Amino acid sequence: MQFWQPTSPLGGLAHLKSGRSRRESSWDRTGGNRDFHVVPAGATHTLADIEGTGQIEHIWMAVRCYSPQYLRKLVLEMFWDGSDTPSVRAPLGDFFGVGHAACAHYVSLPLSMVFGPRRGPKGPFSAAMNSYFPMPFHRHARVQLRNESDATIENLFFYVDYELTDEQPGDDVGLFHAHYRQAKPCVRVQHVSDSDNPAPWELAGTNLTGDENYVILDTEGAGHYVGCVLSIDDFDVANQPYTWPGEGDDMIFIDGEVWPPTLHGTGTEDYFNAAWGFPSGAYAGPYHGITLASSPQEHFGAWSMYRFHIEDPIRFSTSIRVTIEHGHANDQGNDYSSVAYWYQRTPARLAELDPVETRLPRRWPEHGLWDV
Repeated sequence: MQFWQPTSPLGGLAHLKSGRSRRESSWDRTGGNRDFHVVPAGATHTLADIEGTGQIEHIWMAVRCYSPQYLRKLVLEMFWDGSDTPSVRAPLGDFFGVGHAACAHYVSLPLSMVFGPRRGPKGPFSAAMNSYFPMPFHRHARVQLRNESDATIENLFFYVDYELTDEQPGDDVGLFHAHYRQAKPCVRVQHVSDSDNPAPWELAGTNLTGDENYVILDTEGAGHYVGCVLSIDDFDVANQPYTWPGEGDDMIFIDGEVWPPTLHGTGTEDYFNAAWGFPSGAYAGPYHGITLASSPQEHFGAWSMYRFHIEDPIRFSTSIRVTIEHGHANDQGNDYSSVAYWYQRTPARLAELDPVETRLPRRWPEHGLWDV
């Protein structure tokens, strides 16, 4: 029988398999109701340290910290099979689908945030955050949270639900990865136009290399890419009347190709499965959605969006480079940040994140989520 044989989300529920269900959580070991941990500023807290062969199936977290913009300051990391470098490294909020150190209420298939207007005595609580990405491991798994803020995490609540098995995963099982990147701002490429008001299909400039594109993922190995969260602070007004970056094409280069890319798209909103400049505003679907939508549409402000390749993973044998133009032919100079999600056979060596002070959003608070 194939190791953790893939099935549809509901169709597989009737199929029984051997395994031992386990959980690591923050429950109060005294039997009281202090079901949380406290993490001082600068400390690293281990949520789970698991020996054996198994798979993490669900992670739930809720955090309260009074450091402004703490969702960009706390870093989630995961290590597989004794590796000394993490296969997951991302700010907490970004990993769970919302950038700009903000919270939003949304539900997708692999990730969700549950958020509302309730406020505590010193400000709003964080969202409840969930991941359902399967995270297999051969012999060991470690999940940790680094507090890179200047304040104590007053409440760290968590579940890490997993199963252990005696069956080793085969060569067809990849290790889960997630990595945060940013460019603040992307360098705008100047194009001279003969028109004061060109149509979108007549914008000046060409891009036949992809060299100036924003890079979401660049890794070597064999595996498949399963999606990303992309956050944009759209503040560059130099390209009027197109003051948003949505004309930027996605370009995905597979196995060392230079040009053209195997997968070449037609625009940012198209890659994220919408159209016509995100006229819907914020919405949440199983595989694609907008968790933060600027207002007015197509103009200045903070955006976060996701696209998960659950039904259509993008496979690579030796390498993959996932990129997207920041505006048509990279003619916008906005702040970009992202988290890529993928599986590959062996742990990738992820770069360290930029320092906290350079990770923080240009404008905050946004969208009225944090007014107190």
